Amino acid sequence: MSLYLLALLAAAVSGVPGLFLRRRGGEVATGLLGLAALLGLTASFRVLAGGSGGTLALRTAALGAPGLLVFDPLAAFFAIPVLVLAFCGSLYGLGYWESRRGNTPALRLVFGWLTASLVMLVAASHALTFLLAWEGMAIAAFLLVMAEDREAETRRAGWIYLVATHTGTLILIAAFALLARTTGQYGFTALPAGLAASRGGTILFVLFLLGFGFKAGILPLHFWLPPAHAAAPSHVSALMSGVLLKMGILGIARLLSWVPDPPLWWGGTLVALGVLSGLLGVAFALGQHDLKRLLAYHSIENIGIILLGLGLGTLGKSQGNPVLQTLGYAGALLHVVNHSLFKGLLFLSAGSVLHATGTRDLERLGGLGQRMPWTAAAFLAGSWAICGLPPLNGFVSEWLIYVGAFRGLGLGRQAWPVVILLSLALIGALALACFAKAFGAVFLGLPRTEAGARAQEAPRVMLLPMGLLALACLAIGVAPLFLMPALGRVVDTLGPAGGSGLPSLPGLGAISGMALALGLLALLLWRWLRPGSREDGLPTWDCGYATPDARMQYTASSFADGLVRGLRWALWPVVHRPKVSGWFPRPARYEGHVPDPVLDRAAAPGLRFGVRGAALLRVAQGGALPVYLLYVLLTLLVLLVWMVA
Repeated sequence: MSLYLLALLAAAVSGVPGLFLRRRGGEVATGLLGLAALLGLTASFRVLAGGSGGTLALRTAALGAPGLLVFDPLAAFFAIPVLVLAFCGSLYGLGYWESRRGNTPALRLVFGWLTASLVMLVAASHALTFLLAWEGMAIAAFLLVMAEDREAETRRAGWIYLVATHTGTLILIAAFALLARTTGQYGFTALPAGLAASRGGTILFVLFLLGFGFKAGILPLHFWLPPAHAAAPSHVSALMSGVLLKMGILGIARLLSWVPDPPLWWGGTLVALGVLSGLLGVAFALGQHDLKRLLAYHSIENIGIILLGLGLGTLGKSQGNPVLQTLGYAGALLHVVNHSLFKGLLFLSAGSVLHATGTRDLERLGGLGQRMPWTAAAFLAGSWAICGLPPLNGFVSEWLIYVGAFRGLGLGRQAWPVVILLSLALIGALALACFAKAFGAVFLGLPRTEAGARAQEAPRVMLLPMGLLALACLAIGVAPLFLMPALGRVVDTLGPAGGSGLPSLPGLGAISGMALALGLLALLLWRWLRPGSREDGLPTWDCGYATPDARMQYTASSFADGLVRGLRWALWPVVHRPKVSGWFPRPARYEGHVPDPVLDRAAAPGLRFGVRGAALLRVAQGGALPVYLLYVLLTLLVLLVWMVA
């Protein structure tokens, strides 16, 4: 526990020296966050290897004698992506942010504050420490999202995020108050058997699911996520998508660990929300033209995959099936770490593209593969992993959920295994199409703008954290069996039925190893068979176009148009198709846009309607004192009549 507390302290003070240093403030902050990562990861690996974590307790008359911080296997597991992404983001920021903005001590200070809040939050075991860390995380993230507050889009995204996160916090306060009323204390403790099936248990589950759902970005509570991730600096987006969303998953996992006998409908609800978030998240990602918004919607999709695993594990727990419980929870928790790694890699790669070209618009990008080969390789690795393809890490966690759902088919005629299997398969297919679009539009073909033609590779200080995350994705994918003992200890914290340990998974290592071997063989064959440059070589048949340009290649919109039109019943795209007529038509441009169903189609119009309605009440505000006195008199008369009646 002492190492973890030192990591918390190092993260909290990482930005303080930069307030007094005109130069090297960023390097000092990165060094302190690196120290925090080293200390925290050492403590985490020690606990996951079977060691004791420790407890920080405080005795007061008001709080009783709670353990304010408990470093158990679940906390150690969630601390890993927090520390890894915080260090990689700080290192990346030296080249991405400070090369454009110069010395930014305020941003480094808040970044360290956010990291410290997250480190405290994962180990919180009392409502007081949990809510303090939760609020610190919310405020720090708001300040980081507003880093470029001169832009109207950034200000709008920041305020939307602030409203959403504080709405979730208010719901959590009510949930913890009900929890204290039920158990008699504010410390995190197991709930009595039978409570979950009662009316109080139902209210408790709904409140915690709503409160944590806002943070996790579960549909339809996701509306703050795409604008906030697009507006924030890219290394902040990596930390938000890779870690902040998972704090909502941490809260749901904590709740499930307290309940020995969850009702069957709890697991069914989690599966239904997972299907909704996973399918609609990837569907809306297909219609995006902003690279960072596309990645943000894919975060919603992956939250859906995690919920599918949690729902599978909860269904197994409800039915007393330890194998289903273990496989579901293991797949969900491993996907938490996996998603943190490959989504952090993708956001950092997108930041390199933005750093080099100055745009996130997929319609204006292209041809960057030859100019930014290392960034292209990193984005390709992240795309491969997020699509759940071997031998990278996304395949392993999804494989565990697949195996659990297939095991569920043997329990009789139940619909949920089929729903999980079909949803995972459809999510994977749509994700593959979406990242084929994203990678092709950004890195293949010819540059569409002058900025793309002049783009240069990112500096080494930005490439290094991308390489570290890519290697981590590969290591988990190639050697997943080494993680299973530690993952089993984490799963054991979620319920008594998880103690059976992870079942044997024959073929998992073989699939990853075979995929890696085939990939290396394909790379060697490509290098061997690739024709060299010949000055006397003749061009291939080019349909009469001697000098093809970027206008002749697919755009992101045209590539995804068929799928978007096929999903128009869910996406409701706004399409502007120009009418081409005459022998010599004027130049025209096809445009398509997919609005967010909650923010753009419901919340924003409803808010505008409310503002117009409130404006009508201004008639009553004439500014004359006699009129206001008349209002008071009428109010008193109404109250008098009501009391007499």
